[in-house]
Amino acid sequence: MLRHTLAISRHLKTTTAVTGINTYFIRGLSSTSSWTSDFTSATEHICSDVSFTESANILRELCKKDLVKGTDIIDAPHRFFEAHRILARHATAAGPGFWVRFTVHYNLFAGTILAVGNDEQVAQLARYQDEGLLGCFALTEKLAGVQSGLVVRTTAVWDQENGRFVLHTPDEGARKNWISQGFTADKAVVIADLTVNNERVGPHAFVMDFRRDGELVAGISVDDMGTKTAGNDLDNAWIHFDNVEVDRDAMLSKYANINERGEYELIHKDVRPFDMIGQRLYTGRICVAQAALEYRRRLFEQTKEYANNKKIFSFKGERVLADIPQLSAIFRENDESMKRIDQFVKSCELKLSDSIRSGSPPSNELVEAIATCKVKAVEESIDTCFRLKNEVGSFALMGESGFGNMDFLQACKFAEGDSRILMQKLARDRLKQFAAAAKRNPLKTMFGAVEGFSDDEKRLCKTLGKSMGAAIKAGVDKQRAWDDEWETVYELANAVIERVLMTHDTHASASESSSNVDKAA
Repeated sequence: MLRHTLAISRHLKTTTAVTGINTYFIRGLSSTSSWTSDFTSATEHICSDVSFTESANILRELCKKDLVKGTDIIDAPHRFFEAHRILARHATAAGPGFWVRFTVHYNLFAGTILAVGNDEQVAQLARYQDEGLLGCFALTEKLAGVQSGLVVRTTAVWDQENGRFVLHTPDEGARKNWISQGFTADKAVVIADLTVNNERVGPHAFVMDFRRDGELVAGISVDDMGTKTAGNDLDNAWIHFDNVEVDRDAMLSKYANINERGEYELIHKDVRPFDMIGQRLYTGRICVAQAALEYRRRLFEQTKEYANNKKIFSFKGERVLADIPQLSAIFRENDESMKRIDQFVKSCELKLSDSIRSGSPPSNELVEAIATCKVKAVEESIDTCFRLKNEVGSFALMGESGFGNMDFLQACKFAEGDSRILMQKLARDRLKQFAAAAKRNPLKTMFGAVEGFSDDEKRLCKTLGKSMGAAIKAGVDKQRAWDDEWETVYELANAVIERVLMTHDTHASASESSSNVDKAA
């Protein structure tokens, strides 16, 4: 039935030039217009001047309303993403706290169970929802955070004699760090490095009771990460596991499990479980990109309304603050750039939704595009909102202006993959692709055009490769050679981002031309 539905969806899919919205999405919106109203109404009183517990209880009650389900990433992706967009518009007044709490529960916790859990584990999501049970997602560690890259040192050892897994934090550096909802969650998805019969088989996900009747499970300890500049209605904790035993069915086992003989086995030989866990980072990156854009949109709306009504001195006639040239210029610039990045992010959302619904990993091109949309949307929003703050005068100091919660954008910067880490990956992948092209056809790579590469990408890959090659030849280790060229690395990443956006713009323009021809006919 699902395949039949997907086939119909693919057959009916069309794309409009301006928005990139396919017919599936349009049908989804039309069928959920009442849902949008209901969800907006249910979340209109979100605020930040509450305790951890009060904020968590607000989410518990929202879960029980069943407006967003743990399975919506697959069953109703338009609703999943729209819920994130609606909540992000509260951020100018309420900061990042509740938005982060929501996405941790629905995207990271529930989404990981959905991605790598078996049918029975996925079915439990409905019970969690009915009972208002909240989850956290324990991945990042003290020595492996958003800046240092993803390394998992928390261990999970299969105890054959007892038929259980033992989760353990070997040292302070392996503590789970900055875990949102860590003080209030009832459940947890924990990513740990699994060892079975003395053989390490890599990071795997486990779903476990984190608290029972409000009390931490024995062997788990937590502490507060401290007061933040924004979002203090959200609890952030470090977590330490001291030989915590969990049942065999705690391992999320859609793609791998421990068989009846106590042996580790891959159910799908060509799929690594950790790769599927990573898909939550892809949905998260789109959610973060959209959140940054919604915050920016709301901030500009509020500021523009003020500027259009704030009268200023004029030698002749009436003038308002919005007439000041530098302010009117940034309003125009924002309108133009928002239109471009909105279209691009929406395109990524639709393509990823199709990939998730089909059960296939996203293509390399889509992974690159998702990284691009996250970095571009967030970094451009930070820059544009900061410049707006500097041009609008004393309004930016007012409590209700929205500027006081600009650290929402800072949270977006490092959430679901720090922008700098993503940029390094974009540059590293592009350099590898250039090296492979050079190996196939060295003369063309040196003197001619390289298929799929912009001129800037080609120039920067040659420069970076030459500099690193000389350094390595002189005895410098590879990582140091890479770090020494950090400015060129980020310049290359920006060239990749611009090429990806330009490719999208070209396709959108061609689609618009085709649409106009069809209308004329």
